[in-house]
Amino acid sequence: AGRIEAVLVTGDNSRKDYDEPDAMRTYLTKRGVPDRRIVSDYAGFDTWDSCVRARKIFGVHEAVLISQNFHIRRAVALCRAAGVRSYGIGVDATHDVTWYYGGTREVFAAGKALLDAVFKPDPQFLGPKEPGVARALAAARK
Repeated sequence: AGRIEAVLVTGDNSRKDYDEPDAMRTYLTKRGVPDRRIVSDYAGFDTWDSCVRARKIFGVHEAVLISQNFHIRRAVALCRAAGVRSYGIGVDATHDVTWYYGGTREVFAAGKALLDAVFKPDPQFLGPKEPGVARALAAARK
């Protein structure tokens, strides 16, 4: 406890009934992470977008990524390609169905990741810089 100063939760929120960042925020706050240390990115529609937005919008230059084991290597590679010095922690999928879906999906996602890393497209939404991560870091250092 106490090692991570700020958490950027990033994911898809393109539909009213689907909100990955708020689900992650709820999970973290229920486990004792102070809400003021959590910053939400609602336009991380894929891993590349999340990595580019972390750097360009939220000013993240170094990150520890936490994701499912089947996804973590790709996430680290994409964030590094986007200019974020990244390290990964993979967690086990909790259900066989999750692993099967994720592992199968990962085969196709790897091809897209290669194209993203080579061509470096702009994310679906870029937008203005957000001070949330800097504020969370400042709160952690008080």
